[in-house]
Amino acid sequence: MTAAARSPARVRARALAQDLALGLAAAAGQAPLGLWPVALAGFALALRRIAAAESPTAAFRRGWGIGAGYFGFTLSWIVQPFFVDPWRHGWMAPFAVLAVAAGFGLFWAVAGWVARRMGGGAVTLALALSGVELARGHLLTGFPWALPGHIWLDTPLIQMGALTGAYGMTALTLLALAAPLSLGRRGLVVPLLIAGVAAGWSWHRLALPEPAARPGLVRLVQPDIAQSLKWDPDQARANFDTLLSLTRGSGADLVIWPETAVPYLIEEGQGAALSIAEAGGAATVATGIQRDEGERAWNTLAVFGPGGTISQSFDKNHLVPFGEYIPMGDLVFRWTGLRAFASQAGAGYTPGTDRRLLEFGALGRALPVICYEAIFPEDLVTPERPDWIIMVTNDAWFGTLTGPYQHFAQARLRAVELGLPLLRAANTGISAVVDARGRIAAAADGSPALLGLGLRGVIDAAVPGALPLTPYARIGDVPLAGLLLAGLALGVIRARRRQGLETCPPGA
Repeated sequence: MTAAARSPARVRARALAQDLALGLAAAAGQAPLGLWPVALAGFALALRRIAAAESPTAAFRRGWGIGAGYFGFTLSWIVQPFFVDPWRHGWMAPFAVLAVAAGFGLFWAVAGWVARRMGGGAVTLALALSGVELARGHLLTGFPWALPGHIWLDTPLIQMGALTGAYGMTALTLLALAAPLSLGRRGLVVPLLIAGVAAGWSWHRLALPEPAARPGLVRLVQPDIAQSLKWDPDQARANFDTLLSLTRGSGADLVIWPETAVPYLIEEGQGAALSIAEAGGAATVATGIQRDEGERAWNTLAVFGPGGTISQSFDKNHLVPFGEYIPMGDLVFRWTGLRAFASQAGAGYTPGTDRRLLEFGALGRALPVICYEAIFPEDLVTPERPDWIIMVTNDAWFGTLTGPYQHFAQARLRAVELGLPLLRAANTGISAVVDARGRIAAAADGSPALLGLGLRGVIDAAVPGALPLTPYARIGDVPLAGLLLAGLALGVIRARRRQGLETCPPGA
């Protein structure tokens, strides 16, 4: 092959490397790094590069490369579940991260193609990119993880979630960066206006009077059981005893264990159920369990009362594809033996059908959320407003590098969006009591109500008070979707009008 023949390949490789690097820079703003200035620079350069593409095909290619770099880095924790049983699944890990990067990169590629096809500049691209991120959160069961707007979750600007939600934060961030690129100095007014509104709203919300905590005491239990040992039959008794010992003598009104904490199938009033009730003493115990009926099984949050009875329960509604169920699972399980990673019940769990509030007397009514459900803001909307959010999770699946921190940050955002406190019990961390502004509350002893990764212990704390219903909780994301569509339509009209002027002969 001649040097001349190799040259185009080298040019393409160099361009792809540049695109991947921009994606990595944009990803630096996500937890736990939180380098939002680097992320802003990365997004701004990405918008300029895609908008400057000479054709829709080139914009598609650049958008894909930048998106692949972004998602490859932010979702690199996706390899972790494959190493829980490395001899069986470890070989799949590199293919999984490549598939995730390439697949989600297509969303940004489509945004680039659409914006360039419309003849618009960076603003049109920002609108298209905001639109595909909104679509990513809903299509094929949705996956709104690592949204561009999430770069603000470890800053005071997380309070914007109560006004616009995560998708709105994404749109405002991208539009603030795109306006100067499209309009020059005139466009600087847009980021200044957005920054002013964001800072003013955040200051206002942080200055609201502190609502009174609810009466009573809650204990969050974090047993720190490694995922590789969680379902080991030889470790079941020791794991269960750990949970019981962390529960006894709590003096609390409610004790919360993590997702699927109990290593046995439960029969009310017998065996493990009795042990849970006895360890709780005067306290109610809410814990994650697996329950089954015939060939069906559910990932459930159950509330145990005196005598080991289950007084209330909630079945997880939004399951993890391939983690908790396999699409067309019965057929796949029969033909290949492939089963969902997290489920111990054949091909997977059955989704629950409703999200009923759990009643805890003086502690108030709690909105139940199990693990993955916390990344979906629309899933937490209920006809009746709860007093707080109870979240149980097993983040051991996410490893220890980035996944648990990103998941916790999104859970904190849900508290801000709804104006409700959040109590989160995690198997290996992060467990915490979060107030309605997304901040770590104080434990009963005055220390931060937080247990980090890899720690075994408990948190005793009151349930913080709720704030008034937020604007976002009232309106959701439908108005944003309408505004994005209207903005894109206006962009089409302006582009066609501009093209008409360019093709009109002089003096016509």
